[in-house]
Amino acid sequence: MRVLMFGWEFPPHITGGLGTACFGLTRSLARMNTDVLFVVPRAYGDEDTSMVNLLNASDIEVDLEKSEYSEFWKRIQYMTVASDIIPYVGPVEYSRTHIKKLKEEFHNNSIFSHRYTFSGTYGKDLMFEVSRYALIASGIAASNQFDVIHAHDWLTYPAGIAAKKVSGKPLVVHVHATEFDRSGENVNQRVYDLEREGMLNADRVITVSNLTRNIVIERYGINPDKVFTVYNGADAFQAPAIEKIEKPFPEKVVTFLGRITFQKGPDYFVEAARKVFSKDENVRFVMAGSGDMLPRIVRMVSKYRMGHKFHFTGFLKGNDVDRMFSYSDVYVMPSVSEPFGISPLEAMRSSVPVVISRQSGVSEVLLHALKIDFWDVDAMADSIYGLLNYPALSRMFSRYGRNEVDDLKWDNAAASVINVYKHLV
Repeated sequence: MRVLMFGWEFPPHITGGLGTACFGLTRSLARMNTDVLFVVPRAYGDEDTSMVNLLNASDIEVDLEKSEYSEFWKRIQYMTVASDIIPYVGPVEYSRTHIKKLKEEFHNNSIFSHRYTFSGTYGKDLMFEVSRYALIASGIAASNQFDVIHAHDWLTYPAGIAAKKVSGKPLVVHVHATEFDRSGENVNQRVYDLEREGMLNADRVITVSNLTRNIVIERYGINPDKVFTVYNGADAFQAPAIEKIEKPFPEKVVTFLGRITFQKGPDYFVEAARKVFSKDENVRFVMAGSGDMLPRIVRMVSKYRMGHKFHFTGFLKGNDVDRMFSYSDVYVMPSVSEPFGISPLEAMRSSVPVVISRQSGVSEVLLHALKIDFWDVDAMADSIYGLLNYPALSRMFSRYGRNEVDDLKWDNAAASVINVYKHLV
């Protein structure tokens, strides 16, 4: 079977769990004799392409004389998203001038008559790039042979729809997060509409948890019969070889690793830290990540006079993440709404006991994790304190947690995805 797959990022160039999930899934699909043509807006040349055919959209030349591009232009209106866009890393400004620019460049036969180099990021031209990416998808779909289309998250849904219109092949959309996860009840209506458009046009919808499945069905009005849950794996990369490193300070370390945004609940982490400090000063808290809430969190830490024991590392990836976990005694994921949550699995693979919110998809599959409601900072603080001060409890969660997460395989996820494909082909 051959799959045309659209994604916005691919390791090592990632901003969160989406790229890691794409990597783990495509490698396992390849091991199961599924040929994947993975289209990314921009490839840098250092990606691992040993088991996936990575196609750089920035290398594709557009020929406006071909009918597939003309047909795409007739359908582009539904992508005229205006106002603030909130993708994976925070607000991005966008205005209707971008659509005006898109039309001008199309009619002037300038940028659309040759290659366009994507930034591959989430910058101010995000929706211009989403539209351009979908245009290129039309050409890719017309010039390649495949059996099914697979699009990851809302930025690639327009590309998936465009490819389906040109080829007539079935479309699968993979929901890793929704606008309700990113923004709570203050959703950007235009982003919501774009997400729903993708789900309605899809022949099957894959969600990363039952939590997300319920949101898709109840909040987007999608037919439950076409929505299937496939849990992520934990073995996208080899387990870190780094052993516990001797820390340059005597205190124990509690770590938050993720985007510093509303969705991830960093403010609850700070409140819990404050309560832990009232009982135990022999601890340091680390917030690893970046995002639009960072200034507010820094002010909170300063207000509570915890700056001498609270560290901000910025965004970490690769070996830096492994090194951070080697320092850590407890990992906390206090997410307000987490469709799945790969970072706790990474911590557990490094033998770090974890505290996770019940408002996460990963809580559906983990047994050896302390689970709390994100808003219950007392329970969060008590869980952290217990893991720090009761060695037997910490050892149990470290040992059994590591064994449990080793059984969460991307091969299992890939087998479920292939089963979805087979019902369509």
